[in-house]
Amino acid sequence: MTASKRESLTAEERRLEETRDRTKHWKRWGPYVSERAWGTVREDYSAGGTAWDYFPHDHARSRAYRWNEDGLAGICDRHQKICFALALWNGHDPILKERIFGLTGSEGNHGEDVKEYYFYVDSTPTHSYMKYLYKYPQAEFPYSQLVDENRSRGKLASEFELIDTGIFNEDRYFDVVVQYAKAEVEDILIKITATNYGPDAALINLLPTIWFRNTWSWNQNGTAKPSLRKFEKGAIELEASSLGKRWLYCEESTELLFTENDTNTQRLFNSANDSHFVCLTIRMCCRPIAAQRMNAGQHYPMVRWPTYGFTSRDHNSPCRRDPFRLRRCLRLRNPIHLVQTPEQKWLRSLRR
Repeated sequence: MTASKRESLTAEERRLEETRDRTKHWKRWGPYVSERAWGTVREDYSAGGTAWDYFPHDHARSRAYRWNEDGLAGICDRHQKICFALALWNGHDPILKERIFGLTGSEGNHGEDVKEYYFYVDSTPTHSYMKYLYKYPQAEFPYSQLVDENRSRGKLASEFELIDTGIFNEDRYFDVVVQYAKAEVEDILIKITATNYGPDAALINLLPTIWFRNTWSWNQNGTAKPSLRKFEKGAIELEASSLGKRWLYCEESTELLFTENDTNTQRLFNSANDSHFVCLTIRMCCRPIAAQRMNAGQHYPMVRWPTYGFTSRDHNSPCRRDPFRLRRCLRLRNPIHLVQTPEQKWLRSLRR
């Protein structure tokens, strides 16, 4: 390509060209984390091939996956060694909202079915910019009601959806928007915004989570166990023998909680844990990294949590020196623009 033609390319076209030429691997990080990995064939080691029963939703918060991970608005590297996603808690649910919930084949009157509302709003071809929206109810999530009602219905009956439970009445829910923007291949800015559409103040707790997929418990090629540690105020350092070091920065000082990505055998199988720090530890502690009681009003109050910057091993990279230098880029993209409508058209369409 001639120099003049290259100059006429957009920034994303240049990134695509660099990806094709393998001079830069812009697609190394992307939205490669499943919304749901429980109940899948990939994680099934049952004798009869009963994947739904072998790894149900109830196990997911306490059990380490072997072949993949899941999460809300999750991103990871192409080998899914390091994952980032967010967990939510409204103060009423018995568990954190960490992944998408749905029905298994035997629970749904029409078979397997997700019972959530979430949207992949935007992504460039190289994932240099990504945007995700999740509709989080303010009342306790009706896990049992969804299972019991759908299981009781026949094949000819309509499905019982989340909207049918009445949990979104009076618009009592949050819009949780997650945006990602890349300054470089492995320099990523993360911005999380929540909006209360309900008539009253409501509590929302946010736990952005970064973790390693568990490869050490299965002794894959003698895999050494990676580590996460507090690096400096509001920062986490990640280190793995195959990846080197990387860092997650929080723009504001915040409490950091650590645990292991190991199965809670005590809860699931009544067998003593090898460590006190297992998958459920932070969920039991439930001291949120960020919490806001959001008021309500005509203009839909919006809370932006501290910005997060995930940076590469390169100590000289721009984001290593200033992890939040893309703030202006994300500020120009209104995270609520596509969904902040008084008519709440998405709810009306579901109720038809």
